[in-house]
Amino acid sequence: MEPEAGKKRFGTAPVFFTAISTILGAILFLRFGFAVGTLGFWGAVLIIILGHSLTIPTAFAISELATNKRVEGGGEYFIISRSFGLNIGGTIGIALFLSQAISVAFYIIAFTESFEFLFNFFADRFNFHLPRQVISIPVMAVLGFVILRQGANLGVKALYFVAGILFISLLLFFLGTTEYGTVTGNKLPPGDLRNLNSFFVVFAIVFPAFTGMTAGVGLSGDLKRPSRSIPIGTTTATLAGMVIYVAVVYKLAITVSAEDMLNNQLIMSKIAIAGAFIIPLGLAASTMSSALGSVMVAPRTLQALALDSSFPSKKINKWLSYGRKSDGEPVNASLVTIIIAFVFVAVGSVNAVAQIISMFFLVTYGSLCLISFLNHFGSSPSYRPSFRSRWYLSLAGFLIAVWVMFRINAPYALASVLVMMSLYTYIKYYHRDRHGLESLFANALFQMNRNLQVYLQKSGSRKKAKEWRPSAICISKDSFVRARAFQLLNWISYRYGFATYLHRIDGYYCRATSEQASEELAKLIEVYDTTNNHVYVDTIISPSYTSAIVQAIQVPGISGMENNMVIFEYDKEHPDNLKEIIENIRLIKAGNFDICLLATSRKDLVFRNGIHVWISFDEPENSSLLILLSFIILGHPSWKKANIRIFEICKPEDYEQTKSKLSELVISGRLPITEKNIEIIGTEPGRSTKSLINEKSATAAITMIGFRVEGLKHNGEAVLGGYDPTGTILFVNSHNKKEII
Repeated sequence: MEPEAGKKRFGTAPVFFTAISTILGAILFLRFGFAVGTLGFWGAVLIIILGHSLTIPTAFAISELATNKRVEGGGEYFIISRSFGLNIGGTIGIALFLSQAISVAFYIIAFTESFEFLFNFFADRFNFHLPRQVISIPVMAVLGFVILRQGANLGVKALYFVAGILFISLLLFFLGTTEYGTVTGNKLPPGDLRNLNSFFVVFAIVFPAFTGMTAGVGLSGDLKRPSRSIPIGTTTATLAGMVIYVAVVYKLAITVSAEDMLNNQLIMSKIAIAGAFIIPLGLAASTMSSALGSVMVAPRTLQALALDSSFPSKKINKWLSYGRKSDGEPVNASLVTIIIAFVFVAVGSVNAVAQIISMFFLVTYGSLCLISFLNHFGSSPSYRPSFRSRWYLSLAGFLIAVWVMFRINAPYALASVLVMMSLYTYIKYYHRDRHGLESLFANALFQMNRNLQVYLQKSGSRKKAKEWRPSAICISKDSFVRARAFQLLNWISYRYGFATYLHRIDGYYCRATSEQASEELAKLIEVYDTTNNHVYVDTIISPSYTSAIVQAIQVPGISGMENNMVIFEYDKEHPDNLKEIIENIRLIKAGNFDICLLATSRKDLVFRNGIHVWISFDEPENSSLLILLSFIILGHPSWKKANIRIFEICKPEDYEQTKSKLSELVISGRLPITEKNIEIIGTEPGRSTKSLINEKSATAAITMIGFRVEGLKHNGEAVLGGYDPTGTILFVNSHNKKEII
């Protein structure tokens, strides 16, 4: 079990010392001389700047996230899992735990380098190369015993002790000098920058020095005030580490030659006062403090994972989440951590594994920065941290993390991504009910949509000539009876337009109808949940069709644009609701809307039979909309094998003039079809237009015909009737002429 609130006993100091002691670790003593010797002072400074361009945004991001909500045990894992969801959190958390556990072995192996004098003694005196495990395994055993028996309390006390030794060793290093430094006057060589082609090779070697700044966050479950201790401790340690790093490389550059730095990995011992003793002691202190920090943090990450049931077995989760009753110490998780560390200590080298560890740390840092950025961008009302970073810093941290991963080692970066994807797939498999990632991205998308809508409204009001595109709305209570109206909206909105489908529920708004609306909306979303669905679906509760229309047409569409088209739908063979539709046409027309009446036929819709469009130059408004809509509909993948045929009926004496107009449209490109798909039909005495349409378009998938509201007003349903041989028909009335461009 997790420590109770009353047993949370640490303040800010343990966070700072855990972080700073991990930052000032083995790499500082063993590899910074190599970095300065290879790249020069300014090259080493560039490495420090690049490393901290990632760690500072991450420190700010984690400080921000820690002050937004209460942080429990698990540190970075807790923050990521509560932001990205438990499945992604579990994926990153497992990788993070393994990185932390193997880091313990890495630091113990580095600790043995402080006994180089002993290995050299055996090699020179007895010609025997003493294996490093002679030191590393007993040290690992002692460390494991101390942590299992005494827990974090003794670990923190030991942390203060080794941090004190580390401070003294660095102080004596800065106070020391060399003959080389005296000769050069302790001045920086001019233009001390070289071998930039090896920059990322050196950066890969030095990078573990930048992976310790979040170590203190892992103590979150043991902190009295995580929201205060984490920001102060983490940020201060990160900035202090950067200052010390710059000071160390400066001291190296002015005190020893590049050759000495390249030939002696403990070159700091040649500079420091009593360096032969104090620098190996400082290395021992730094590596031991880093190992202590990791061995305290890793079990708490594992315990938090188990508390969230991240593993497939209930028994394993229960066993790993156990906390000692006296102090809440995660003894079982500590035991697992120590066993993993023992395995890698016994191997004796984790150089190959260390790069993958770095990848997982980079994934963690990048995730923290991405969470911070998305929360900034999403502007959720519930996101109110007392410490605020800047969105551009978080975004930069995320991008740099991804970039650095691939610059250090692209194959390892790809391997890390594949491992993470596989792990996520497995966790998702046995935790199908978990969600969480959607809400974070939904906030960002909502904010983007909000800003875009405001921009569209402002820019639209400034335009004198607006390019027309459909923003259609359809209201129907027959959603579960006929799907053709929804299909039409989907065709319109797929590429060029916007569409809103409102399922009407008869009645007044109350608890019962509200619950009915929620249930039927969920059902509608499930029914129409396809890859090619681009329609926004909702419900509307209203006692009458007229009131539902009045409510709907006054509200902007989901795009933020005002709706400019209303679509009605009825069953062509049984037009029970047609009278009601016609009664509301004038109401719609008063709002300057384009109107479409979809007469649904029960004939199968065969897409390859194409769209037949019947136009008339006597009705330029309707003709322009008919042509535009036909091309918009044809843009949907369902119509990929279909074509458009355009028909024009005219008097015989107007035939040539009509043909000339249509040819002009084709040649200018404003009518992107060939002339063979255009047919001009001369009127015949005694033959009606409807009979011509029935003859020519009987097999068309959809036939599109213009209509006039005045005719519908005077003649009613008769205007729309008489098309029995023809299949589904879309009657169109345009408010104004659309430019065909």
